[in-house]
Amino acid sequence: MGDYHLDGHVEKAYTSFLRGVERPVIGITTNHQDIDVCVRDRYHQQVVRAGGIPVLLPPVADESVVVSYLDHVDALLLTGGGDFDPRWVNEHPSPKLGSVNAVRDLPELLMTRLAYNRQMPVLGICRGMQALAMVLGGHVAQDISEWEGGLGEKLLEHSQKEDREECTHEVRVVKDTMLHDIFHAETLRVNSFHHQVVDSPGALFQVSAKSADNVIEAIESTEFKPILGVQWHPEWLGEDGLPLFGWLVEKGLAYRQAKSFHRHHLTLDSHCDTPMFFPENVDFLARDERILVNLPMMLEGGLDCVTMAAYLPQPTAHQTFLEIAPFKVGGPKAYADLIFDKVEVIVAQCPERLALARSAADMLSNKRSGRRSIALAIENGLALEGDIRNVAHFAHRGVVYITLCHNGDNDICDSARGTCSHGGLSPFGVSVVEEMNRNGVMVDLSHAAETSFYDVLEASKSPVVCSHSNCRALCDHPRNLTDNQLRALARHGGVVQITLYPGFLKRQGEASVLDVLAHLEHVAALVGIDHVGLGTDFDGDGGVRGMKNASELMNFTIQMLQKRFSEDDMQKIWGGNWMRVMDEVQRMKNK
Repeated sequence: MGDYHLDGHVEKAYTSFLRGVERPVIGITTNHQDIDVCVRDRYHQQVVRAGGIPVLLPPVADESVVVSYLDHVDALLLTGGGDFDPRWVNEHPSPKLGSVNAVRDLPELLMTRLAYNRQMPVLGICRGMQALAMVLGGHVAQDISEWEGGLGEKLLEHSQKEDREECTHEVRVVKDTMLHDIFHAETLRVNSFHHQVVDSPGALFQVSAKSADNVIEAIESTEFKPILGVQWHPEWLGEDGLPLFGWLVEKGLAYRQAKSFHRHHLTLDSHCDTPMFFPENVDFLARDERILVNLPMMLEGGLDCVTMAAYLPQPTAHQTFLEIAPFKVGGPKAYADLIFDKVEVIVAQCPERLALARSAADMLSNKRSGRRSIALAIENGLALEGDIRNVAHFAHRGVVYITLCHNGDNDICDSARGTCSHGGLSPFGVSVVEEMNRNGVMVDLSHAAETSFYDVLEASKSPVVCSHSNCRALCDHPRNLTDNQLRALARHGGVVQITLYPGFLKRQGEASVLDVLAHLEHVAALVGIDHVGLGTDFDGDGGVRGMKNASELMNFTIQMLQKRFSEDDMQKIWGGNWMRVMDEVQRMKNK
């Protein structure tokens, strides 16, 4: 007889609730057959055993429903089933194609792409692994016999007749992969129920397991993302299959914690160059792939505030600004004003989602009202046109900082890539720094020569910033700051914002999110956590593997959680330090 005492179960429910154990919600895709929506019970049983909360997601081809699904789950489990219709990837159906499920295809493919854009953990099983490949740049052969890699005499039976719990062959696990970390084994015994095969994982995945006949049995993200697909069915393998579900639950919990952090704390990017693409008529309100920062990507990545710089290219000795300006205007000042006019038009088009921000208080107020903030900045003091009165003009427009120079000396100071025109800060530059102090505009020393850097620290009464700079100790580049510069900046109360420009992160090899963290940790170890943040330089050639656009900034938070950064430290990195300096500079206005 079962336990039919309801009160006892209610008491257990309250006891569990009071313990406050956090369990991530795992969304499980479902099958559709006739009038039934269902899924094999082993999927949700394994999720529960692994410590997750299973929620079944019926295949609904309504985009708003799919988005809502993803709003309410912490990880996605793509289950097995019939073949995908190859027309979704512009292929004609093969005579060997199995039964397709038209009701299921669109919701699952759409869900997979949107989950990827959100950095959500995904485990794809059999058909689910094929969905990952189809959606994210790989390829699926419609039948294993049509695999161009060629099996010759097929060594293994990939549609086994034995029971589902029976393991029929081995797969070889690649070392230094997530799959190897999960199982701590170089071979696994698995079952097999498929006739289609992933014959190319694409650039976003690497192969992490193969069978003896060279069939790809597992793929995983190459971008430090918790995305993994396996061709076998671990839901039927009990304890032997449980580690995969444990991995998904663990990553789902980390994602849940990252979402919670972004919900409760303001996140800020101190520098992007998206206005450089305004001449191409990009659409900031759409997920325009020509730019790395737009409103949908900010929403996906949990980014609350972006600082858009009006970048002014520095003319050479034989050029005028008008000859190289992307828009035809009267001069540098008019060009910066035009950029700010265009930003204001963007904000006016979507006032329920966007707002300008002149201060930390504005940014926090916008977040509370559910709006993303855009702050304004100038990259290259050339915009002042040698007229000190223009500092007040741009302060009135809402500019929060001015980067004194770019890749070339100007009338304010020498550049890190210049020719030492002044030996540091010019006499006009000294007055510019003093006037920026009086108007509450932050002085930005990214791009400045080392001599200019120290001259500014001497001239400025307010803390200064480096909106997008890295550490020379880790990457020897003149644009990066020496340890002595970092110490001086910290003593002056300033902050350096680690940037994603690959050449400033490492001199050889491909840079990644791990290199960003290495520079961040170097600053924190050298001068303390109160003096470092993030300035991506997106759309100014910033972007690395794992942080290639604004939608992937959630991955930065997840990586910090994995490194055991505290919530307070993450809050400082994600904007708290920058806003502290901004507040201080604005409080010292007119003093």
